[in-house]
Amino acid sequence: MALATEPITSRHVVAVPYPGRGHVNAMMNLCKMLSAASPNRNLKLLITFVITEEWLGFMGSEEKPPNVSFATIPNVLPSELGRAADMVDFVGATQTKMEEPFEKLLDRLLSPVHIIIADTFLNWSVEVGNRRNIPVASYWPMPSSVFSCFYYFDLVVQNGHFPFDLSERGEERVDYIPGISSIRLADLPSIFRGKDQRLLHLALQVFSNVSKAQYLLFTSIFELEPQVINALKQELLYPVYSLGPIVPFFNPEKTPHYTTAQNDPHYLQWLSSQPPNSVLYVSLGSFLTVSSAQMDEIAGGLEESGVRYLWVARGDTTRFTEKCNSRRMIIPWCEQLKVLCHSSVGGFWTHCGWNSTMEGIFARQPMLTLPILMDQTTISKFIVEDWKTWWDVKREAGGGDLLRREEIAKLIKRFMDLESEERREMSRMAQELQEICSRAIAEGGSSKMNVDAFLDNIAGH
Repeated sequence: MALATEPITSRHVVAVPYPGRGHVNAMMNLCKMLSAASPNRNLKLLITFVITEEWLGFMGSEEKPPNVSFATIPNVLPSELGRAADMVDFVGATQTKMEEPFEKLLDRLLSPVHIIIADTFLNWSVEVGNRRNIPVASYWPMPSSVFSCFYYFDLVVQNGHFPFDLSERGEERVDYIPGISSIRLADLPSIFRGKDQRLLHLALQVFSNVSKAQYLLFTSIFELEPQVINALKQELLYPVYSLGPIVPFFNPEKTPHYTTAQNDPHYLQWLSSQPPNSVLYVSLGSFLTVSSAQMDEIAGGLEESGVRYLWVARGDTTRFTEKCNSRRMIIPWCEQLKVLCHSSVGGFWTHCGWNSTMEGIFARQPMLTLPILMDQTTISKFIVEDWKTWWDVKREAGGGDLLRREEIAKLIKRFMDLESEERREMSRMAQELQEICSRAIAEGGSSKMNVDAFLDNIAGH
């Protein structure tokens, strides 16, 4: 820790996330964490958080540290299209239509910018920083292993594993990606096997500028992916920091636990009326989701299981609301980490977004996985196969394109049977992961030391 007698250093940070929920949340959580840690490094941060006009509407009322201010640039697509547009068009627009307004915004800022923290998917940010002699920290809000899968994609091609047919070769294993011991082709990021390669092409373009950045920041925990992170440190010629888990709130001195107060939202009050570890929390993401038919089967399976559950069913939830009662609640949104840390929650059914994964690990929750797209298939593999704290819903419930409610109900009952040996083993592994997480963010832990080192770099110490 820096000495109290040292002078305070002021630095202006510009943070610019990719305009998607998981990316914006991850960047804001990083800014909150850096703000909280900076006084211990005798550092005063001014953070300008750059978002599109659409996202200002989503986030304008959210709490943020007093040293963080919003600045906006135009939406990358017309507001009537927004994020609901074709994903290829949207990703392409973020790579071509954000750079110019971002540079104009930099020109309008009243104080000099000392560092840009930019989502890795905004590949133009590195060029902007290099032109202006401003250091750029490339921020990757997914597992380090997924970064390596993209970074070393040429090896996949050279070894004859692209393109491939999932039904014929999905079980083949890949062992040549640096730091990743063994992975099925089926568990590589899902866009590696799509027939439409436009999205993959856009994603691969991102990595052309990664080597030109000055820092690489990961939201992962070093101890969860040590071989991958060490391999990347050898490959890249600048500091690589793993800072995870970057979650909305935490107390590293204690096991995460949350109980409600009188002024808490109704869903937290409802949780407090349930027995300990009895509620299955279900959330399948904020953007990409399953089909309407699959949603109906999930609803039926939850109902038939007889298990208590809290389901965040975004979009049209009206056809499910009549099933809410003292044992079940369906809502459009919640403060997820508070729910996961609540004493009545005993399991988490997730789409395997990385933010949700880190929150689940932090909250010590066994999990059911139903990955949908992109990195989610790879994340599910790590948790089910490597960390052994989760079950893959499709594997356990019989597979196929449409999971049936009868099989879903059986799986949920098995998963939430706190007395079964397989559940006890899963809970034990979840506790081990949570302890790794707590050690990483405690004093002397890997993430804590990396945060301090990164802040010292920003300060120029």
